[in-house]
Amino acid sequence: MWWQDAVVYQIYPRSFQDSNGDGIGDLPGIVQRLDHVKALGADAIWLSPFYPSPNADFGYDVADYTDVDPAYGTLADFTALADAAHDRGLRLLVDFVPCHTSTSHPWFRHRPDFYFWADAPPNNWQATFGGGAWEQDPVTGRYYLHSFFPEQADLNWRHPGVVEAITGALRFWRRHGVDGFRLDAVDRLLKDPELRDDPPATRPFGLPLHDEYARLRHVHSANAPDIGIALQAMRDAAGDALLVGEVYLPAGELAPYLETLDVVFAFEAMNAGPDAERLRAAIAEALGSGESGSGRSGSVRSGSVRSDSGQLGWVLSNHDFERFATRFGRDSRAAALLFLTLPGPVFVYQGDELGTPDGPGVTPPLDRHDRDRFRHPMPWAAGSQAGPHGGFTTGTPWLPAVDPERRNVADQAADLASTLSLFRRAIHARRQLAGPAEVLDSPPGTIVIRRARHMAAINLGAAPAAVLRPAELVIEARPGDGRDPAWLPPGGGWLARDRSHV
Repeated sequence: MWWQDAVVYQIYPRSFQDSNGDGIGDLPGIVQRLDHVKALGADAIWLSPFYPSPNADFGYDVADYTDVDPAYGTLADFTALADAAHDRGLRLLVDFVPCHTSTSHPWFRHRPDFYFWADAPPNNWQATFGGGAWEQDPVTGRYYLHSFFPEQADLNWRHPGVVEAITGALRFWRRHGVDGFRLDAVDRLLKDPELRDDPPATRPFGLPLHDEYARLRHVHSANAPDIGIALQAMRDAAGDALLVGEVYLPAGELAPYLETLDVVFAFEAMNAGPDAERLRAAIAEALGSGESGSGRSGSVRSGSVRSDSGQLGWVLSNHDFERFATRFGRDSRAAALLFLTLPGPVFVYQGDELGTPDGPGVTPPLDRHDRDRFRHPMPWAAGSQAGPHGGFTTGTPWLPAVDPERRNVADQAADLASTLSLFRRAIHARRQLAGPAEVLDSPPGTIVIRRARHMAAINLGAAPAAVLRPAELVIEARPGDGRDPAWLPPGGGWLARDRSHV
């Protein structure tokens, strides 16, 4: 399948390119910048939500599943974007939000049976961002369920009408040229039919959670044992389209989702950051080799998820989490090279390829969950011709541009030593990699991966590390990282090829 080693480029439409000077990125603007994505070497683009929305959660509170928000354009603009992407050999994925709608969606008033209602909160369920998950509706006086913000009412997927409506929307976008869907928060689709309390947590979850949310073990409010019913309904509607699940669960609980979905995100690797031992263990687990350091691929547990089959998607960063360059700091170029050598699809968030760090956000924040700093506009160029906003808009941007004079696409494209040039080389070299990967024994602070004749190594430690490099150097994370074939400098990394290895 085409996605098994694909590079998928995530576009946050609001911040990618504004075509009409209103300060908000839009679909025609994306068309203008597709050649950048093609030059990067990506196989597909993934669009964050562009549906009509009151923007309580910037598009993840959907008010209409089968239209385009006027801020981003029209359905005709979407069709033009799909055609332009396909003309460049890029597949098109869109974000789809099946768990909840905006409380401004007509269904909330006209089809209240699509949602969960109670005369009083029936259980102790918590919202992901903190606080109780039941909100009193000022119109009816009753309480409705929301797994996220109060403006995002959860749909009851045990209602046949909900299944029919949501799967109809999937079919709609397939008819409009969509090649796949990133399914938002799919572990929340089915709830316990009896709405029982979640028990107290007795051990750490394994992934970062809001403090209040982490106090419970979410066995009734999420991750239902019959989740496959909802997933299969979406699979039937999507046909052979790629289905990528945002399943925010530890790796050991992901296998049931892969009975239906094609790919789930490897959140443990993303959240490991520059802790080499933690990152090595997360990668080894994903590769099916259990604990790292064995020097060979181990047996895969029954029902486990494996990256070499394309099931696990490696996430550099996205619109919800700290940016890759901020997370890894000095080591971000080496870490990016490592991620781009792993088997399975890789998801690159716009700006990762420039080494873009978190921005300052704005005061007061636009996003209540403090994610503005991950969403600043894409910097395209510098200088008077680009204007003060890095070529993103001729108007006033919805979030400020962050230092485009220092970091932008045009300058990095002309610099062979830039982060953008590194990404282009690494993605090109990725096409030459074959077969499964194994985590090799290596000194503390380092991670060394072998894929057949190729070896990738990075040093996240503070001192040079004794790592023997194969003879043929393919890529250096930074100029000089591979100069000494016996030592890897701190913050360094390389990809090399062994002519003799079979």
